[in-house]
Amino acid sequence: MSEAIKLDFIDSNIPMYLIGAAHAHKMEAQVLLERLIAAGQRLVIDAEVLQEILHRYTGDVLRAAEIAQNPTLISARDAVHIAVMERHGVHSILSFYADFDRRPGLQRIHTL
Repeated sequence: MSEAIKLDFIDSNIPMYLIGAAHAHKMEAQVLLERLIAAGQRLVIDAEVLQEILHRYTGDVLRAAEIAQNPTLISARDAVHIAVMERHGVHSILSFYADFDRRPGLQRIHTL
């Protein structure tokens, strides 16, 4: 019988600390994840973790829905990126995905 693969579950607070404002756990979360990744550890989340993150960023999700009203211009997935960028006042994106070129006011950085 083969040995079971060891998995570590990532709670929603870990990515929230990583992407959020300064916090006492921010650096610790980053170091812990870097150690696990460097060790080749398999990390998993579930739908509830995603739900908690979406709940925290409801405004971005609602704005993304507005942006994605015309799906021929931008996908719903990319609309979320744009909504977050708008909230933070970011006007450029590093991406090889040319669909971002269709978004007025957004500069895509894709060459050296």
